Amino acid sequence: MNRYFLSIIVVGLLNFFLTNSVAYGTELINNARLTEGHLLPCPPEISCVVSLDKQNKSYIAPIPYHTDVNYTREILLKVLSVVPRTTVIETTDNYIKAEAKGKFLGGSDELEFYFPTDKSVIELRSASQNSNFDLGVNRRRLEQIRLALKELNI
Repeated sequence: MNRYFLSIIVVGLLNFFLTNSVAYGTELINNARLTEGHLLPCPPEISCVVSLDKQNKSYIAPIPYHTDVNYTREILLKVLSVVPRTTVIETTDNYIKAEAKGKFLGGSDELEFYFPTDKSVIELRSASQNSNFDLGVNRRRLEQIRLALKELNI
């Protein structure tokens, strides 16, 4: 195999792993949505980020907002509607659940957004439904949503 062909394969594989959540056989861990007024922590068996414990490697900062909570929720729903391969599954006054499908292999991630009544922040959680290896896709997706909301002056 010549080096050029091998380089193309390596670049293709890196692109695949950097843009997709990949399944490696772990099962979805069902969650009860909220516990003690917060999103659930990340279990070690799956790739996950959550705005819960700053000392944990799975920590991602919540998204602060400076507008009315209902307006913020509406804008977040609009942002989610344009995130590729993402479908909103459930909404309540203070909670949004969505599913984002991987580009290849059909893997999917569960995204959760919680609006605590005592703070002007959106708590975040993104967990692979079937993988403990995602090369940062969960974190990058939420950071892109954060940037979109910032651009929209939320």
